[in-house]
Amino acid sequence: MATNETTGFNTRAIHAGQAFEPRTGAVVPPVHFSTTSAQDGIGGLRAGYEYGRGTNPTRDSLQEQLAALEGGTHAFSFSSGLAAEDSLIRALTRPGDHIVLGNDAYGGTYRLIARVLGDWGIGNTPVDMADLDAVRAAVAAHPTKLVWVETPSNPLMKISDIAAIAEIAREAGALLVVDNTFASPYLQQPLALGADIVVHSTTKYIGGHSDVVGGAVVVADEDLAEKIGFVQFAVGAVSGPMDAFLTTRGLKTLGVRMDRHSTNAQAVAEWLLGRPEVERVLYPGLPDHPGHELARRQMKSFGGMVSVQFSGGESAARKVAESTRVFTLAESLGGIESLMNYPSEMTHASVKGTELAVPVNLLRLSVGIEDAEDLIADLERAFSAL
Repeated sequence: MATNETTGFNTRAIHAGQAFEPRTGAVVPPVHFSTTSAQDGIGGLRAGYEYGRGTNPTRDSLQEQLAALEGGTHAFSFSSGLAAEDSLIRALTRPGDHIVLGNDAYGGTYRLIARVLGDWGIGNTPVDMADLDAVRAAVAAHPTKLVWVETPSNPLMKISDIAAIAEIAREAGALLVVDNTFASPYLQQPLALGADIVVHSTTKYIGGHSDVVGGAVVVADEDLAEKIGFVQFAVGAVSGPMDAFLTTRGLKTLGVRMDRHSTNAQAVAEWLLGRPEVERVLYPGLPDHPGHELARRQMKSFGGMVSVQFSGGESAARKVAESTRVFTLAESLGGIESLMNYPSEMTHASVKGTELAVPVNLLRLSVGIEDAEDLIADLERAFSAL
């Protein structure tokens, strides 16, 4: 089936890059494990296939699917989200360049930029992305090449104005990168809002089942695609065939899963809001969230991630994290099962002692697609231990 930008999201998710296998008519394309392809004479490549690091039919199908869902022209599938970010940054920056990023960025992103690429000569300035004047000042203070935004952010759930920051970046001659992992392409379309580049940890909502690690970069510019594609080929941090297949399979149900994640997260957030043990609930679907109206404008719904801070401080957060039965204490997010994370010692341990440090009384909840009543009952049981 042919798909295009006028086709609905779920139709594209199921059909883009997923033509049936012509020899047998199999409706699920086969997984291509071969590392190399026979040539019809020297340089006579069949359909452009030569060697698995450069091209693979299963990975190409996923990349077509990703581009279609993000409204891009080119997508690149990597072995992890951080591999995607590393290749992107090395493709587009040089020693002496600067990156302006959110002051509550994912700890792994900050570690990559500050501690790995910093030694290569890439500078960085963390800034509150909700403060447009602060963003403008930070971009003007250095030869900024990339402005890096997570929205919603991890784990403080800040909402950034993609269109406004895109304008600031353009005026400064910088490129805007949006990490769309928390929202997924179903809930948010950064390229349509003015971003130049979208990145994902496909491990999360795109894969959706906690069984595959991967990353992606999506663009709608030929020059950017050429530079990123070259580094992907030269460095070789590509997704393997089975990983690409599992990611494709996850993408096909992204829309229906995100609807359920969002509904459940809203219910959990509203329940938390009324609890005396809770100091603050961070969820953009709540009317008192400072980014609520902006999120309503640039997102389809509010997503499956909820963060909560406890009046009882660090000890209360730790006690709840270790007392649930349906929520599983674990790294990562975005799977069909509900996960709970203590960022200060887990996902964001690398930023302890910096201005990106996460409050010690905060838990991050990745609300799954179980029955909401069971999730709330599980939290109520854990709260009773306080």
